[in-house]
Amino acid sequence: MSEPRNELDAAAAIARAIGRVARGFSVTFRQIFRKDATTQYPKEIRPLPPRAHLGRHLLNRHENGLEKCIGCELCAWACPADAIYVQGADNTAEQPVSAGERYAAIYQINYLRCIMCGFCVEACPTRALTLTDNYEMAFESREDAIYEKWQLLEPPLPLGTAPGTQEGK
Repeated sequence: MSEPRNELDAAAAIARAIGRVARGFSVTFRQIFRKDATTQYPKEIRPLPPRAHLGRHLLNRHENGLEKCIGCELCAWACPADAIYVQGADNTAEQPVSAGERYAAIYQINYLRCIMCGFCVEACPTRALTLTDNYEMAFESREDAIYEKWQLLEPPLPLGTAPGTQEGK
């Protein structure tokens, strides 16, 4: 910046500088008085939008208690992260597990790999697999992140009941 020629030029330069600084601070002052957009999770849980089912998986049952999963392994084939392992077995007439000829003898989902995309739900022909809106999952070890069939058959706890929340204490 060149030196001002006289005192009027110096005063004008100072006024321009003060105006620029004031314009910059105006943005800051506008933000100071706005309401915070931050939610104090997990103490405050915002309601999810409708149809926001991108949480933990749930294996469903028929009304008579039989499993809907027929062990077809389409969910495992559809999973881009290779997070699902299914091993099917044949049903017996004496003790049927599912309504079909087959059932899932082993059903595992590795939540360290799962990207919650929902492709497995779309691929399921019997609607045995659904995604819930429970996204609160914490694991103490890597082995805890692999959910077995018995864990997937149990409905997840409602949101806000995890440890650290007001209800879960």
